[in-house]
Amino acid sequence: MNRNVREVALYRTLLYMPSLIPMFAMSFIFIVFVNPQFGIVNQVLGLFGMPDTNLLGEPGTAKLVIILMAQLGAGNAALIYLAGLRNIPDTLYEAARIDGAGRLRQFTSITLPLLTPTILFNLITGVSGAMMVFTEAYIMTDGGPDNSTLFYMLYLYRNAFSYGQLGFASALAVLLFLFGMLLAGLIYWLSRRFVNYDVSAG
Repeated sequence: MNRNVREVALYRTLLYMPSLIPMFAMSFIFIVFVNPQFGIVNQVLGLFGMPDTNLLGEPGTAKLVIILMAQLGAGNAALIYLAGLRNIPDTLYEAARIDGAGRLRQFTSITLPLLTPTILFNLITGVSGAMMVFTEAYIMTDGGPDNSTLFYMLYLYRNAFSYGQLGFASALAVLLFLFGMLLAGLIYWLSRRFVNYDVSAG
């Protein structure tokens, strides 16, 4: 993504484009893709002689489909990584090449250490997003089959608006907030051992 090649703009566009589609719309698109009767996924599997499969109707595959669909939002993280890469001075790579460092040595000694602040940011936001998965499970499976996709936020939503247990749902929300803060604090504390904020120290 950070190379000066002719196709790089196309690669960036293709990578980031799914992030522009609202998650509820992407969920409906995926429902069509994995439909057991006319979905494109089963049509492709049929070309290899595999039987039609209801991917959203099986506990194991339903969770896998939702997890894979969530990766379509990776364009946001990739854009932040690109910004981090562009913040690394080219002079560091030039000096490393003069010293005879290869691509692997440049990556381990320059790119990776100076990209650690960006990695930390994406790690915290990624963990936060993982704890708040809701739209995909609500639209695609509504927590099924057999509660295999009943993620925490959907469980909280059900207790609040389906069962009317507002007190219990509020307690779940507070627990989620406290756990999120604790986890973010732990990640930030551990990051002091590996995050490098000094650009000139690469």
